[in-house]
Amino acid sequence: MKAEVSSPGRTLVVTPSRCTACRTCELACAFYHPVRGLPGLSRITAHRMGEDDGIPLVCFQCEEAACAAVCPVQAIRRNVATGALELDPDRCLGCRLCTVACPFGQIRFDAKSGLPYKCDLCGGNPACAAFCPTQALVYEEDGGA
Repeated sequence: MKAEVSSPGRTLVVTPSRCTACRTCELACAFYHPVRGLPGLSRITAHRMGEDDGIPLVCFQCEEAACAAVCPVQAIRRNVATGALELDPDRCLGCRLCTVACPFGQIRFDAKSGLPYKCDLCGGNPACAAFCPTQALVYEEDGGA
């Protein structure tokens, strides 16, 4: 079974059967999103499902996203170039409605910043996929393997 997150011309393919829950994806994401020179909060989580297997959970970048629809100030918008739903911190009120609205629990709230955070596909080159040693996460051209 696979899950896919699409962006213009590319798709983030998640293959849970390949995940070993090594959490390399979490580290790569945290280093891609630094805060004051230190690793930031990971936008992806790898949940251990057994001794040697897991499942990576990441934002689906929904076509009709509940998080964006519920935002009273339109702080969550789709990036046309990457297809990712991105949060504009300058517009966000910190009301947390988006965190409640996401049916997959893929928007979390950072109490330190007072803002929610979610996957932004790393500007069109997801670090989680680039560093996944088992290819449980692959960012491929549409029509790929």
